[in-house]
Amino acid sequence: MIAWLQASACRSPDAWRREADRRALEHIRRAQTDSRHAGKEFKIERPSDLLRRHLIETQGLPSLLFSPEEPGPVPKLRAEEVTLTLMDALRVGARNSREFQDAKESVFRAALALDLRQDEFRHSFTALLSGAYREQRGEETAVRGAEGTALLNARQALSTGTAIAARLAVDVVKLLTLDRDSAYGIMADATITLPLWRGAGREVVLEPLRQAERNLLYALYEFEHFRRGFAVRIAGEYLTTLQQMQSAHHAAENEERIVMATRRAEKLARAGRLPEVQVDQARQDLLRARERTIAARLAAEQRLDRLKLTLGLPPDARVALDVKELDQLTTAEIAETDLDMAEVEVTTVQEIVERWILMALRERLDLRVAHAKEEDARRAARVAADALRSGLSLELSTEVGERRSLSSASSDNAQLDWSRARIGARLGWEWPWRRAAERNAWRESLMAVERAARAVEETEDQIKAQVRSLARDLVQAQQSVAIQRQALSVARRRIESVDVFLQAGRAQIRDLLDAQEALVSAQNALAAAVVNKRLTELSLLRDLEQLELDDEGVWREIPHEMEP
Repeated sequence: MIAWLQASACRSPDAWRREADRRALEHIRRAQTDSRHAGKEFKIERPSDLLRRHLIETQGLPSLLFSPEEPGPVPKLRAEEVTLTLMDALRVGARNSREFQDAKESVFRAALALDLRQDEFRHSFTALLSGAYREQRGEETAVRGAEGTALLNARQALSTGTAIAARLAVDVVKLLTLDRDSAYGIMADATITLPLWRGAGREVVLEPLRQAERNLLYALYEFEHFRRGFAVRIAGEYLTTLQQMQSAHHAAENEERIVMATRRAEKLARAGRLPEVQVDQARQDLLRARERTIAARLAAEQRLDRLKLTLGLPPDARVALDVKELDQLTTAEIAETDLDMAEVEVTTVQEIVERWILMALRERLDLRVAHAKEEDARRAARVAADALRSGLSLELSTEVGERRSLSSASSDNAQLDWSRARIGARLGWEWPWRRAAERNAWRESLMAVERAARAVEETEDQIKAQVRSLARDLVQAQQSVAIQRQALSVARRRIESVDVFLQAGRAQIRDLLDAQEALVSAQNALAAAVVNKRLTELSLLRDLEQLELDDEGVWREIPHEMEP
């Protein structure tokens, strides 16, 4: 027993931390069975092999992670840049993002709060050992002595509101003067307190614990909602960055075409077949094209830095994106048949949108939380009403044995004689003369119920509005892709026609420059339309709770109707 007490008293902070982690993760695993996050592994610790640190170490990036005084050493041979696909970016974000880690820690804090509430209903033991030297001076000889006391307290709270407290005290007293008497005392007592009116019953007593359990469930719901939104945000920034990179590529290609057109115009001008004013027009367009190329390249770099920050990577890390992601997405869109707005029946669209709305109302986690919080408010109102009742409690106590101190050192040793136990009962009644605070809390709880009901209505309406808006955006995105495909085809045919007419002397250089500018605009518009359609689809999947993510943060789309 002494060894166990000594081991408990000497536990290291790391041991306490491991116990806190174990209890919190147990609560999270139990709560996962009631949430959409069930079956997914939850880890609070960040991985040790973070890509961020790997990039800093291998690419020689300046950082104070190595030393608080000076940046880490820059290796002579720097590693090549790292290429990330979209799926890689999702995994990297889940492992490296500081925002993602903050979201996980919010769940962990809710689990710790639940464990603290549960601890109120666990057995509670406290032990105290004390020793003292005392001296009592009077008219005659001073009395000096030593006292030692060992106290063991135990407490237990029950779900009915009953509180049980027990104590065992052992005293050892030794006089150092006079006849040097010594004695020991021992006393045990126990008290049971039962609330009969206010504060009695499982509904009132267990409400803080029940609310802590629900708060953990809400935290898991919010974390799952964050994971989906975070994945869509990463996809949006990734594809938008690729789109900006492609715009820079198109600008560079356009600059090359204008260079060729300018050289061609200069040759025609020297041959007397083209006025000098048209050559100057080509030169002006070349300067503008170069400026657009520089601006597009810098904008792409800025977008890439923003993506790296979202992923939790250093902005100066050499990271490349997989251009095939956007090429494959664009190719898939071009391979589809053109969508004619005339072929879309309004009734069919309305039916699909109504199915989406019903699906969202059935699956949306925020609506579940809103309904649950309305129930929480009603329970809180019942607890507030209980606080207005009179306080009536019954206290049962028993005490056996005697304590010893310096003044009773010459007495006989105490014993636990149950035949001489002292038993008592006390009934306490508190009349509710003043209940201003409780009255106001009760009234506020009623308003909280109404507010929670309004929150349910607002959440439901917002879900409907979001789905309807995304449905309209999806229709527009589909139409935009179809239109931009046709616009790109027209722009390419226009360049071919203008080139033929220019060779025949039936067109001006300005016509060719305008056609090339139209081609760049069509290319960029198609890429933007394709990215916008894909992000709209992902947003719709997110809002329909149909975007399932694995433990690494990679999505698995649930097949369902996506064509309104």
